[in-house]
Amino acid sequence: MAANEGNMPFIKHLASSDRKIRTSALSTLRTFLSAPTTVRKLTDLDYLKLWKGLFYSVWMCDRPIPQQNLCTELAGLLSVLPAPSDDEGAVVIPFLRAFWAILAREWTAIDVLRMEKYLLLVRRVFGASLAWVGDGKKGKKDGAWSGARADGMLRLVAEWPLESTGDLSKVPVGLRLHVIDIWVDEVEKLALLDPDSEEGSADDKNGRAQFLDRIREIVEVQTMSTCKPVRTRAKESLTDDRLPWNHAASSDLDMADDGRDGQNSWNGFED
Repeated sequence: MAANEGNMPFIKHLASSDRKIRTSALSTLRTFLSAPTTVRKLTDLDYLKLWKGLFYSVWMCDRPIPQQNLCTELAGLLSVLPAPSDDEGAVVIPFLRAFWAILAREWTAIDVLRMEKYLLLVRRVFGASLAWVGDGKKGKKDGAWSGARADGMLRLVAEWPLESTGDLSKVPVGLRLHVIDIWVDEVEKLALLDPDSEEGSADDKNGRAQFLDRIREIVEVQTMSTCKPVRTRAKESLTDDRLPWNHAASSDLDMADDGRDGQNSWNGFED
């Protein structure tokens, strides 16, 4: 059963022009979302309504510092959402699906003066989404980067921001490009780019490597996009020097260069 407007009166207050009213509404929303029995009754439409209100909460927020704080706070909503043991993504995944749906729907209507704060919002929410897979902790115990959380999040990424069919009417080029631009930064923050790290067990290291490889596969699909800028940026992101598979390629080139230098070096006259 959907939660009707009467049960979520704070939605309209999220878009208020009064900062105090918006702040109060956001506090109420946090409490509302932390209640497992209530939030599991929400429908996809309810989540869309919530994110429409949150979208305009960002729209109405002025000045850089308050905007940064708000984006961080909205991304932090993931930490209050319940993760039922029978289905850890039952709440988080629909909540994030609505986020991407609303951003995609409204993206082309965002004017240039407001775009910066929405770019930050996407970065914060995308980063928090990946952190949720590992429970927001570096080097978490075995299984952090595999299992239901990883599967659900990667399906969502392939369904929305980096959807695989190339449907530019579903995910606008600008939004798609931004996610391509930031994904390496965000996985680096979660220590996913160092497979030789001493943190964690062998299983944990394998899980992180596999998770990163699955993201790589999603981005590789974008290299075949019908949109040239998407193809170009996806290819560029995959050649980022921070990515472990590029470390290996660089090492091979260095060894080859060292071998050639040795063959061509002059060691003086032979007796």
